[in-house]
Amino acid sequence: MPECTHHHGQAVAINPTQRFHSISADVTIPEENTRLLAEVTAWNHNQPPDIIWANAGCAVPGLFADTTIEALRSQMDINYWAAAYLAHASLKLWTVPAPPESLKPTCPRHFIMTSSSVAFVGVAGYAPYAPAKAAMRSLADTLRSELNLYNGARHHSSQVGPPVDLQVHIVLPGTILSEGHEKENEVKHPITKMLEQSDPKQTEDEVAAAAVKGLEKGNYLSTTQLLGSAMRASAFGGSPRNNWLVDTVFSWLTSVAWLFIGPDMEKKVYNYGLKNGLATS
Repeated sequence: MPECTHHHGQAVAINPTQRFHSISADVTIPEENTRLLAEVTAWNHNQPPDIIWANAGCAVPGLFADTTIEALRSQMDINYWAAAYLAHASLKLWTVPAPPESLKPTCPRHFIMTSSSVAFVGVAGYAPYAPAKAAMRSLADTLRSELNLYNGARHHSSQVGPPVDLQVHIVLPGTILSEGHEKENEVKHPITKMLEQSDPKQTEDEVAAAAVKGLEKGNYLSTTQLLGSAMRASAFGGSPRNNWLVDTVFSWLTSVAWLFIGPDMEKKVYNYGLKNGLATS
């Protein structure tokens, strides 16, 4: 079963007062997320964590019709429901009303989800994985709207609300060079490899650094490389912009670019089928 494990990191502590703790949990089970947060809160001197990052996930690519129903459900469990369960438990924990005397200005709490750039654009061969990541983005957009209710209520003189403001963020990386990526390529359809062969690739450390940089800027939607940013700009919808001028111009440019990119991607898939049939190797 999928596990979310926080590894001990005393060796990388910045100062000796830092503490590290690890908990193993099956995050596809709702109650496990509640237990996880309860243990963290107890370990943290009965204080809820200020930053919670839902980053459990894995991709099992394949053509939709070739994927078993069990695999489709499993992909949704780990790539969407695990984050949704953790978000639900986190907000239950964070939105416990606090007495008025405790409502002092403090730093906001942050809930972060790791999605994928395939949440922006449909790519043949990612049907088991992409819908879950797109659902995660929709959940983040919805929570961003709902959290305004809690954040406003805590400043209302006649209300008691959560002790601090709450914020949600979502990170959408592209191709990450990792053990998981190697396993994906073992089962990935050739047409999927063809469509993404020119995509930029990043190491795990590069993705982590780019993600943290975007979060430190306060970005809501954080991509980790230029292609992901272009995909983000072409699929904003009602999501907030990181920079209204840059993102608006980028959106105009990508809307024109997709007049050529979209048909080219569709033609590649069609021509592969024309030449190879449904062959996967």
